[in-house]
Amino acid sequence: MFQDLKTFISALSQIAEEKGLPQEKVLEVVELALAAAYKKDYGKKGEIVKAKLNPETGEVKFWQIKEVVDNSMVYTEEEWEELQKKKEDKEKEETEEKKVKFNPKKHIMLDEARKIDPNVKPGDELIFPLEAKQDYGRIAAQTAKQVILQKLKELEREMIYEEYKSKEGEVLSGIIQRREGENILVDLGKTFGILPLKEQIPGENYRQGQRMKFYVKKVEETPKGPAIILSRNHPKLVSKLFEIEVPEISAGQVVIKAIAREPGSRTKIAVASTEENIDPIGAMVGQRGTRVAAVMEGLGGEKIDIVKWSEDPEEFIANSLSPAKVSEIKIDKKGVALAIVPDDQLSLAIGKNGQNVRLAANLCGWKIDVKSQSELEEEKEEKEEKEEKQTKQKEDTKQKEDKQEDKQKEEKEDKKKTKENKNN
Repeated sequence: MFQDLKTFISALSQIAEEKGLPQEKVLEVVELALAAAYKKDYGKKGEIVKAKLNPETGEVKFWQIKEVVDNSMVYTEEEWEELQKKKEDKEKEETEEKKVKFNPKKHIMLDEARKIDPNVKPGDELIFPLEAKQDYGRIAAQTAKQVILQKLKELEREMIYEEYKSKEGEVLSGIIQRREGENILVDLGKTFGILPLKEQIPGENYRQGQRMKFYVKKVEETPKGPAIILSRNHPKLVSKLFEIEVPEISAGQVVIKAIAREPGSRTKIAVASTEENIDPIGAMVGQRGTRVAAVMEGLGGEKIDIVKWSEDPEEFIANSLSPAKVSEIKIDKKGVALAIVPDDQLSLAIGKNGQNVRLAANLCGWKIDVKSQSELEEEKEEKEEKEEKQTKQKEDTKQKEDKQEDKQKEEKEDKKKTKENKNN
């Protein structure tokens, strides 16, 4: 009598295996649907029915569940009427003691329950076996089929969400499927991810069928299933790609301290070693540049500068301006630094459209001014000339003041002599 149901369960098990769904979860879904179907066909409104399925034989057993309650857990008729009057006042409703309205289909009073089981306590559940109908296998299979398939879809969505939620902050490989408006749809294997316009690399082409690396920025639940938001321009895409290529990072021997990125163009990355015998830059570059080349390929050819991190701000700022050579770093005040470079290194230090110094500033968190030796000497000469001029002006002013003072003294002396002559 259970043959139809057994065949259906076998088909479901195959679907579950193909989709990677746990057998126990599938069984749980089927049991819930069977219980609902039994209640619809043979039960009464308000009853709590549970099912237990033997997947080997297709046999199903059913129980009605009743909660054991005592007088303190149940509303009296007067309390229930009073509660209905207060329902419009949410605040009063929230402060009401948590009780239930007694329903003989769902509840059983404690004194009655103890006639069945003397050890039962309030809040426990009592199980009452239900009769398995002779034609239930056929009816249940027809009634529950759509419910089960729908529940399996929900279970699959839940499994996908949990799997990809755990991969937030990781890098996944995917295949470009198609463009939907400004977004790119990416096949990740078990589901699709979305690459929004703001997460795309400016100027990068996304061709159908192209395999690329993506940073999983965020996974959200939506009514249509999990939405997996991908990124190609996130700075952490660079660090995660290096983690894949450089075993020393996973081992904790090399640490990525800072990243500054202009997606699609250039990235600067500062690294340090936790062991004296490990060269952090060499580890990142790899033999003949194989490791950094693999990361650059994953970023569509984006250039990468790898510099050594230092606790000394002057040393770190000098390193951050690589590939330019720096003669001297002067810290003017907190957050502002002056980098002095040889004349032939000035354009390299600044970079095209100021990109190198801009990325260096973002990498080390300092505002950086760059000047060449010649510019510094010119400024020094101008300063000296200005100081000389100011000194000369001061001297001339002093001489004028002295002459004026002498003149005033002479005039006073003349007046004094004139007065003396008149008195004589």
